[in-house]
Amino acid sequence: MILKEFSKYLQNKNKDIINGKTTTTKLLCEWIRYVIYKNPKNHVDKIVHREIMLAENKSGDFLILGKSDSGRVLVNALYNYALSYEHYIMSKWLENKKPSDFEHS
Repeated sequence: MILKEFSKYLQNKNKDIINGKTTTTKLLCEWIRYVIYKNPKNHVDKIVHREIMLAENKSGDFLILGKSDSGRVLVNALYNYALSYEHYIMSKWLENKKPSDFEHS
C-alpha cells in the first residue's frame, strides 16, 4: 500500500530521473517530506507519520529514520524500492543505446 503510493510518485517523475535532474533517493525524501508535513488523510499518511522521521539540514542533506522496528523495515523497503526503480528506469533508457551514442566529438 505504501510502496504503491510511493511508486505512483516516482512514475510522475520519470523524466526528471532520466534527465538526471534528480535521483530516486532524493525523491524519497521529497515524498516523505510531503506526507509528513500534511495532515494525515488516509492509512498511508497515518503510517508514515507514525513510523518515519525525517531530519534535514539547511544544505538539503537528509536522514530518514524509522521510529520503531517496523518503521526501520519500512524505511529500508522504501529505500531499496527507490534504488531498484532507478536501476529499472535507467536500464530501459539504455536499452536502445549504442556505444557510439556516448562518444564525445
